[in-house]
Amino acid sequence: MYAAHVSYQVFARKYRPRTFQDVLGQDHVVRTLCNAIEQKRLAHAYLFVGPRGTGKTSTARIFAKALNCSGGPRVDFDPDEDVCREIAEGRSLDVLEIDGASNRGIDNIRDLRDNVQFTPTRGQYRIIYIDEVHMLTKESFNALLKTLEEPPAHVMFIFATTEPHKILPTILSRCQRFDLRPIPTDIIAQHLVNIAANEGVELSEDAAFAIATVADGGMRDAQSMLDQLVAFCGNRIDEQNVNDIFGVTGRETVARALCYLLDRQLPSLLHIVHELAGIGRDMGQFLAEMIGGVRELLIAKVAPEESSNTMPAAWREPLMEHINRTPLDKIMSLMEVLSAAEEQMRWSTNKRMYLEIGLIQAVHTLSQANISDIIRALDGAPLPETPIATTLLPQIPLPTVGSEMIAKTIDPSRDPVSKAQEEPQIEEELSASPECEPINDEPPEFGQSTGQVAMTAQDWDELLEEARRVAPLQMGMVGNTIFVAEEGGLVTIGIHSEDTDTRDGLLSDSVREALKDVAGKRGYEISQFRIVTDDSVPPPVEEEEEPQSIAPESFKKERKEKEEAASARDGEKGSGAMQTEDFYKDPLIEKAMSEFQAQIVD
Repeated sequence: MYAAHVSYQVFARKYRPRTFQDVLGQDHVVRTLCNAIEQKRLAHAYLFVGPRGTGKTSTARIFAKALNCSGGPRVDFDPDEDVCREIAEGRSLDVLEIDGASNRGIDNIRDLRDNVQFTPTRGQYRIIYIDEVHMLTKESFNALLKTLEEPPAHVMFIFATTEPHKILPTILSRCQRFDLRPIPTDIIAQHLVNIAANEGVELSEDAAFAIATVADGGMRDAQSMLDQLVAFCGNRIDEQNVNDIFGVTGRETVARALCYLLDRQLPSLLHIVHELAGIGRDMGQFLAEMIGGVRELLIAKVAPEESSNTMPAAWREPLMEHINRTPLDKIMSLMEVLSAAEEQMRWSTNKRMYLEIGLIQAVHTLSQANISDIIRALDGAPLPETPIATTLLPQIPLPTVGSEMIAKTIDPSRDPVSKAQEEPQIEEELSASPECEPINDEPPEFGQSTGQVAMTAQDWDELLEEARRVAPLQMGMVGNTIFVAEEGGLVTIGIHSEDTDTRDGLLSDSVREALKDVAGKRGYEISQFRIVTDDSVPPPVEEEEEPQSIAPESFKKERKEKEEAASARDGEKGSGAMQTEDFYKDPLIEKAMSEFQAQIVD
């Protein structure tokens, strides 16, 4: 004797909703259907619209149970009675489920029209459920129109689709439409925890939230992912397991990347990309999670009561500090840049390259001053701080595919978590290897500040004068400047708005190195410059141009004086020969003949 084989039932089927109370995240649909049943206001055609895995088929079956249950239609039916079990298992003679993708021809619809004429065997209604109804042909829709508009009293149609725009308007106008929404992430996560508890599986809340995030509003997808995780991990599942199997980036890592992005720490941001690529993370998924994080921060900025607060607690405060001091128009521009990068990555095989380019453009968008910043400055608000080390992108070594080294530059004075301590700029080289170290998602900690001599306006003038004496060739482009401030090695210098030569000179490597050398000898430390415009600074002095050729009137006057002098000396007033000889001895004529190597020919 062999024991009866009991087939395994996946979570998506085992935990399918059985009653209206089991339907999650679709309260507006459940409430309307229940009221229609209680008030006996039932239509003859319903259309359920929504993304995959949101409960269209489950809701249709529950509705069919409520209509054909004993003593129905009623909302409080018993899901374990025979009629309801037959409907749930798809073997009820009164509930005909049709797949619109495989039964889309006009002959199938003609058979359906003949079939609906028969009265139900046990329930009150003969229910026709067509899934993916948008797959029917135009001829099939037209053949269904008359029956759909005036069906027999015992017939009810229920349609389901993910693409309602493909359904003929004449069909849509004959149905009551219900839009099932993507299920909220927190509802999916809580339901997964309940399923795991029933199955004897220990599922952490972070892991459940990570699964729900990847499922993107689909309960069936989330349940299938949980099934796969149980098969892989056994009875204990944590967030790292979800990240490893489905290529998800941890919330701590996403929060850290957002802090670096808003703080414009480009090398540190690209280093995260380098680490994620080294352990095989999906670059498109990482960018999507960053866009979702920026969106959440944007909502928290404009409507705090509507924010979901899914960021880790350790990073929520520094992130909100950054987002509150970032103008709204810059956040919108940031979203546009990241969305454009996501669109480019979608059709590219080299997703990492477009991700790096998108992040560089995003940092540049946050760093550059626009017309709104100028208006705010005119109203008295300070311009946004723009570190030169971040703005001058060519000066920063960026990670590339197959590169051996990556430079990581962190400015602790702008650290996203702790700003109470300062530390000089640190440069560190990291060797790329096939096995990258795991990402540390703890908030960074920095050491004590080394301290330095404070710089004054007089010190700057003396430093500039000495630099011009020591390195006159490098300092030749630097003109009039004014010292504004110095903090932690960041020197703010004011120049005239039209003095582009001085601006380019201060941003050049040679000038910066010359100033740093002279400053170091005097006990000062210069790590980077910040340039601001100030029209009170004297404008650049234009160089004097070389003398132009003598104007025609001046030339005639000088020539006339020479002719009169020659005539008086030789006594031959108006001599043409003397005039010609004096003309060729004119300095301008001699210079022209010398330049062009000309000679006089009679």
